[in-house]
Amino acid sequence: MTFSTSPVDVVAPATSANLGPGFDALGLALSLQDQLTVAVTARGLHIEVEGVGAQDVPRDGTHLVVRSMHAAFDRLGVRPPGLHLRCRNAIPHGRGLGSSAAAIVSGIVAARALVSGGITAPSDGDVLALAASMEGHPDNVAACLLGGLTIAWTQEGRARAIRRDTTVRGVLLVPEESVPTELARAMLPPTVPHGAAAATAGRAALLVAAMTAPEPNRELLFAATQEWLHQEQRRSAMPVTWSLLELLRADGLPAVVSGAGPSVLVLLPGRPDSVPVADVRRWTPRGWTCQVLDVDVQGARVL
Repeated sequence: MTFSTSPVDVVAPATSANLGPGFDALGLALSLQDQLTVAVTARGLHIEVEGVGAQDVPRDGTHLVVRSMHAAFDRLGVRPPGLHLRCRNAIPHGRGLGSSAAAIVSGIVAARALVSGGITAPSDGDVLALAASMEGHPDNVAACLLGGLTIAWTQEGRARAIRRDTTVRGVLLVPEESVPTELARAMLPPTVPHGAAAATAGRAALLVAAMTAPEPNRELLFAATQEWLHQEQRRSAMPVTWSLLELLRADGLPAVVSGAGPSVLVLLPGRPDSVPVADVRRWTPRGWTCQVLDVDVQGARVL
């Protein structure tokens, strides 16, 4: 195999996982994207980063995009002599919006595109499996890779996923401060009551039905986003997030913690006139941003 002589441009969307009851299984790709340009060079590693979190990420081989590219190159059995990488970040870090999934997936997709013959090898299934092994769970990487609404699971040690279309839109509320995913996960109890698990499983099934309906219904989305496994259990790590979630849901809005938090996502029917942004903004805490996002239907891709 040989390397492309031209740079490769890749975009990867932000993602919101869990969506309430779909813990570690459901994911949604959002129209907020990181972009990267990478080229094979004669030697060395040169990294440029601009945008969100640029001051916090390394400029060496520990950069997550570089690590994921090297993992993909190793699967392909090749290593380039050098790389020039430019990242333009828009996805906030540590906010429950899949920034690490975007870095991992975009790196693997870029590596695949840089190798002649790599467009079809590894397959999307191989990309998903490798990305999930690096991320530690498949929900965010599945949505980032495939776009739309995804249902992910692990079978015989390998991550798998299916994609579904949805016409929902999201109102995303993002705080200034971050919460490490490791901290949020550490707060979850090792076991849960049987009744809570059964009730949450029922709502997860209902949520897939509600989100894939030809005309999603706000009241059904509200019922479907209720869960008993992970959001309240993390409230002490993100008290403002929990208070905001309670206020929004008391107002009848289908709000969930995005991923491990602390961002909040409100799921609403896709018609522009059906998104009551004013209703959401009136509950938005000071210092938080509020924006309406469409669903990214394409997922990570080479431009």
